[in-house]
Amino acid sequence: MGTFLIVDDDESLHKVLVRVLKLEGHKVVGSVYNGSEAVEFIRNSKTKPDIILMDHRMPVMDGTTATREILALDSTQRILFISADETAESEALKAGAVGFLLKPIRSADLFRAVKSCLGEK
Repeated sequence: MGTFLIVDDDESLHKVLVRVLKLEGHKVVGSVYNGSEAVEFIRNSKTKPDIILMDHRMPVMDGTTATREILALDSTQRILFISADETAESEALKAGAVGFLLKPIRSADLFRAVKSCLGEK
């Protein structure tokens, strides 16, 4: 099972994602509310997530900028975007995201994307 960092400015989405991920046996190792906090988490944490679930539009630093900065720190990080902004998909993928899900997401779509990110079938 995988470990996750959740990056989204919507606290209610954090709660839902934590609950859904735990049901599948995954573990959330961090939960932050903007891109800047995500960069700091990766820079300072000894526990690196297998997958970062990243929103696009957030205060302080957007998800695309955070993705570029995170991958500059650690090119092995896998970042899966979950955003309501469908126009952000191309930019997110160019920045290095491994996938993009459009909000609202279904748990089946999330788990399919997670399995793909983890290299599972």
